[in-house]
Amino acid sequence: MANDRLTLAVLGPGGVGGLLAALLARAGHQVICLAGDETAAHLRSAGIRVRSGRFGAFTASVDADTELRAPVDAVLIAVKHTTLDAALTRLPAPALGEALLVPFLNGVEHPAALRARHRADLVAPAVIRVESTRVAPGVIEHASPFAEIDLTGDPVARPRLDALAQALSAAGPATRVLPDETAVLWAKMSFLAPLALLTTRYALPLGEVRTRHRDELTAVVEETAAVSRACGAPADPAQALARYDAFPPAMKSSMQRDAEAGRPLELDAIGGALLRAAERHGVPVPVTANLVGELRDAGH
Repeated sequence: MANDRLTLAVLGPGGVGGLLAALLARAGHQVICLAGDETAAHLRSAGIRVRSGRFGAFTASVDADTELRAPVDAVLIAVKHTTLDAALTRLPAPALGEALLVPFLNGVEHPAALRARHRADLVAPAVIRVESTRVAPGVIEHASPFAEIDLTGDPVARPRLDALAQALSAAGPATRVLPDETAVLWAKMSFLAPLALLTTRYALPLGEVRTRHRDELTAVVEETAAVSRACGAPADPAQALARYDAFPPAMKSSMQRDAEAGRPLELDAIGGALLRAAERHGVPVPVTANLVGELRDAGH
């Protein structure tokens, strides 16, 4: 990725993937969106329309296909964990070649799953902080005043991470390369798991969860922090609670929105992964285990 202009594939051009695809295409990179027949045809003809207070309102032209057919510098994977296996069939190994795989997925187990399929030093996990929604095929609403990316990947050559981070930052989202992949992934998990599990379990926005279910929120935050530390990542439960208290009371988690819409939940990728890590390290997490069990019993 030595040239300034990159060739990038985006697997899953939804809220996050569509925003990144449009911003990168507008910045002059060649972008190929990988999706189903109808979505790919629509994106080829109409491009991606973005409405954003931060980045403006614009339409970006992109290429689109149902699978990767030629080498690219990197593949940004922006699908939900529930559809990852099916989506990966759009990436035939011969076409992947030396491409970086950059998963923007929730949870902590997907890098190992991707490294089982692709060279370990070509998997570069990323964490994005953004509120961005696909409101129709090829139409993206970016609601948050920020879009920030942490890019990591312990075995990945640093120049490749730096080149991608530079391209992303120049296109819009402030991107930094961070060492210690475990710390980056668990920082996201430690924030996401309590929020997702409690808002979904009680079908309440964050403001009501943090008042009506404060004790449970505090317990799950402390349990998640203990698992994070056991996995070798720093954790600060007091800071996590302070962050929740600073968010707008109407905030909902993406898992809660999926439940409201009747979509499959990332319960195993978030709650299940947390319980598996706790068991592996012998960390007791009774409140979290009870929450995950209740959500599973409810058919999630």
